[in-house]
Amino acid sequence: MIILYIVLILIALFLVTALLIKKEYIIERVIIIDQPVGRVFDYILFLKHQRNFNKWWMVDPLATIAFKGQDGNIGCIVEWESANKQLGKGEQEIKSIELNQRIDFEIRFIKPFPNIAQVYMITEPITDDITRLKWGFLGKNKFPFSLMNLFIDNLLGKDLAISAATLKDILEKEN
Repeated sequence: MIILYIVLILIALFLVTALLIKKEYIIERVIIIDQPVGRVFDYILFLKHQRNFNKWWMVDPLATIAFKGQDGNIGCIVEWESANKQLGKGEQEIKSIELNQRIDFEIRFIKPFPNIAQVYMITEPITDDITRLKWGFLGKNKFPFSLMNLFIDNLLGKDLAISAATLKDILEKEN
């Protein structure tokens, strides 16, 4: 009987904690790339390039990928589907472009769980040949999944940092 009470208390604690945690999350990483802002922006503008540096896309080279619209333009959508649950099924759309400054995307996850995230990539020149890239995700997890927000920066932030470092390596090797 005591074990049942302990289990009930732990479940109640879990649910109360999930209720109190902010539903929204933000994950952001910044990296310095030894390339002019125009070069960096021209590369990240195209969704097709994400297969080269985005860690999540690279988990399944056999994933089905399809494009709708003209890549590098507002409204372009890339759809993916994979048996690998790390990639799952979803789509990413270019929502807005501020030339050489900012690209906003919306990612719509379908499987393994439905969710929507807003993603941005901001390029800022430090010098004529050095660019600061800020890459961020904004999203929301509904109750009780809001509990994940306590750990999401560590979980997804590591992958985001790896992706940014891979992007840096690609762009800096092209000299």
